[in-house]
Amino acid sequence: MEQIAEKAGTTKRMVVYHFKNKENLYLLALEHVYTQIRASEKELSLAGMPPVEALVHLVESTFDYHADHPDYIRIICMENMQRGRFMQQSSYLRQVNRSALELLAGILQRGKEKQLFNQTVDARDLHRLISSFSFHYVANSYTFTLLFEDGADEQAQRQHYRKMAVQWRSAIPCP
Repeated sequence: MEQIAEKAGTTKRMVVYHFKNKENLYLLALEHVYTQIRASEKELSLAGMPPVEALVHLVESTFDYHADHPDYIRIICMENMQRGRFMQQSSYLRQVNRSALELLAGILQRGKEKQLFNQTVDARDLHRLISSFSFHYVANSYTFTLLFEDGADEQAQRQHYRKMAVQWRSAIPCP
C-alpha cells in the first residue's frame, strides 16, 4: 500500500479510503490486468484475416504480451497460489475473459470450414496451450535459464521461443 500511495503521489490513508481495503485493491488490479490483455486481443482485428494468419498473429501477440507484461504473469501466479480465492468473487472476470475463447472459436471455425485445422481442436484447449507456453516463458524464465540455458542471449531466446509457440501449429495435422 505504501508503494502504491507513493507512486500515486498520495497517502496510504487516501488509498485505503478509496479502495476500503487491500483485498478490494487486489481484486481491482486482477480485473484490470485481465481487461488489458483482452483489450489487446480485440485490437488485433483478427476477424478479417485468413484463419491460419489470424491464429499465427494471435499466438505471436499473446507471447509478446506475456513477455512485455511480467507483472500480469506475477499477479496471475499470486492468484493461482491462493487457489483463485479472489477470482471467485468476481463475475466480471468470467465475463471479460469469454472473449478469449470466442475469438479462438471464430478463428478455428473459419479454419475448419476450409479444412485448414483439425476438426477436433477445441478453443478452450487451444487457449490453454497458447497461454501455457507464453506464461511458462515468463514465469519460469529465471530458473529455466539458469538450469538449461546458462549464458544464453535473452533476445535470441525470446525470438526462439516465440517462433516455437507458432510452429506447434504445424504439428497438428488436418485430416
